[in-house]
Amino acid sequence: MEDLESSPFLLQTGYTPTGDQPAAIAALTENLRAGVPAQVLLGVTGSGKTFSMANVIARCNRPALVLAPNKTLAAQLYNEFRELFPRNAVEYFVSYYDYYQPEAYVPASDTYIEKDSAINDNIDKLRHAATHALLTRRDVIIVASVSCIYGLGSPEFYAKMVIPVEVGQRLPMDELISRLVEVHYERNDYDFHRGTFRVRGDALEIIPAYRHERALRVDFFGDDIDAIRDVDPLTGEVLAEMSKTVLYPASHFVSAQDNLKRAASDIRSELAQRLTYFKEHGKLVEAQRLEQRTQLDLEMIEELGYCNGIENYTRHLDGRKPGQPPSCLLNYFPRDFILFVDESHITVPQIGGMYKGDRSRKLTLVEYGFRLPSALDNRPLQFNEFTALLNQVVYVSATPGRYELDQAQGVVAEQIIRPTGLVDPEVEVRPTKGQMEDLLGECRARITRGERVLVTTLTKRMAEDLTEYCCNMGVKARYLHSDIDTLERLQIIRALRLGEFDVLVGINLLREGLDIPEVSLVCILDADKEGFLRSTGSLIQTFGRAARNVQGKVILYADTITASMKAAMDETARRRAKQSAFNQEHGITPRSTRKSLESPLDTLYVENEAGHGRGKGRGKGKAKADGEEAMPLTAEAAAALVLKLEKEMRQAARDLEFEQAAELRDRIRSLRARLMALPE
Repeated sequence: MEDLESSPFLLQTGYTPTGDQPAAIAALTENLRAGVPAQVLLGVTGSGKTFSMANVIARCNRPALVLAPNKTLAAQLYNEFRELFPRNAVEYFVSYYDYYQPEAYVPASDTYIEKDSAINDNIDKLRHAATHALLTRRDVIIVASVSCIYGLGSPEFYAKMVIPVEVGQRLPMDELISRLVEVHYERNDYDFHRGTFRVRGDALEIIPAYRHERALRVDFFGDDIDAIRDVDPLTGEVLAEMSKTVLYPASHFVSAQDNLKRAASDIRSELAQRLTYFKEHGKLVEAQRLEQRTQLDLEMIEELGYCNGIENYTRHLDGRKPGQPPSCLLNYFPRDFILFVDESHITVPQIGGMYKGDRSRKLTLVEYGFRLPSALDNRPLQFNEFTALLNQVVYVSATPGRYELDQAQGVVAEQIIRPTGLVDPEVEVRPTKGQMEDLLGECRARITRGERVLVTTLTKRMAEDLTEYCCNMGVKARYLHSDIDTLERLQIIRALRLGEFDVLVGINLLREGLDIPEVSLVCILDADKEGFLRSTGSLIQTFGRAARNVQGKVILYADTITASMKAAMDETARRRAKQSAFNQEHGITPRSTRKSLESPLDTLYVENEAGHGRGKGRGKGKAKADGEEAMPLTAEAAAALVLKLEKEMRQAARDLEFEQAAELRDRIRSLRARLMALPE
């Protein structure tokens, strides 16, 4: 294996820290150097938290993991860090599924649902690039979603299966080819793409699993390696000469032959014990089902080194004991890494809740003979297992939760000042009597200025009724709640930004994607009804929806002022006062933020080339079928495509082209289903 490179982090930017940033950066850096295990960066929206994190990483010069609550926010952070650290290894690690249907069984209807998935080849490449970077250098920043706590395969086995090659090394081509096949590369002399190799005379060309754009050409003279070159896989142009390199496996789930034999023996032992249990309890159908499925999987593992659903046998392949946590991305980091938990008030509960949902589904599969009990150990980490892998943590949020504050033990760095000069919105409490007429008047005032309005209610019925009332009164409005599918939500948000309607009514409008600069007014109905959606943290987050517009204002409709309302208003007033004083002192004129209609996922989610889907390895899904609708670049693009296809379908029906209309209908259903099934 290559020695770890120790290049320093080089932060390249034309900006310098301003406002609260210098103090926050200095405090975070000093605490990290002093070994403080946990601290909080309390930063409001738009205060430049990413820039502060980048400065801390550059000053500490240690590998970092930035954890985000979803793919969209992770993609945004990834793009920002790449711009700030163009010479360092900034990588992206999220779930690589474009579509994922987990294996499940419904006893009530005796329905077995087979696992089905489609893997995004570009994201798979980025995942390999992330682990490759961690094993070869120190100047690494990985931006990941919470899916990084799922089992990934042992880093020890992964590192052991690397193939070092060097000019002058005696290594017959046939032996190198055999080793490539062992680490899940495929030979393909016609369709040369990532994770494949081809033979051209005395040259062996390989596209490593962690890149698309370059291939390695290994030239042989007899059984000796004569030259190693970086080449363009399309033109064959030589891009660089090298004396040695290391080829990393094409799958994170690789294992040597002797280990596979041991694992197969362990699986057979467990199978025998489970079959005895089923027969003793009169469950003969379950016993027969389990024996057939497991024996088929064992034959494939022994012959090919993998099988469909091999992730269910990872405990045996890794040599773990029952209940022992699986390896995940965190195991690939050196012990001195820094973890930044972005939007920690959302991310921390997500991490804590992933284990139980996964286990509930698999317990049913085990009970009815679809899987061995060891399948339960292919799982996300439990929360205590996750925390055991951490070194030093910085929780980043505008409203950190009680857990984060307790862990930090009062070590909190504040970042309230926004470089744009934007102040937190003005908050006003108004009585509920006559609130509908008052709300309509406020909405109309914003509409005349070309601005948008968000209104939050407590129930779906209220959201729908209020939307209907607004429309009847001549105000264009739409509602948004959990009954609206994913695709339509994206259409609604995009339409709001484009001005196709002016008022969006919802229940929980805290989700990422609703930081809309066009919104200048947020109205909260039933603000005095204490609960999750009217807690201090939720109210502050909801106020923030109006914090990107210089005209931002929040109206709370309530007859009493609850403790949560008072705490949220006091905190907002404190932040307003601090920002206003800074603006006056430095002569800053606040300006609204600007946000592109394009998604940060545009640069990451690209259509897989035909035939590039991979159908083997643990967790691998099947390749894209012929004629299957390619997933658009972004979820927003998927929404636009569905609208276009719906128009074409209706026109085909009017023209009596029923076969074409049916085909378009099926394409629309496929796109909707795949978008709704996207994991975070």
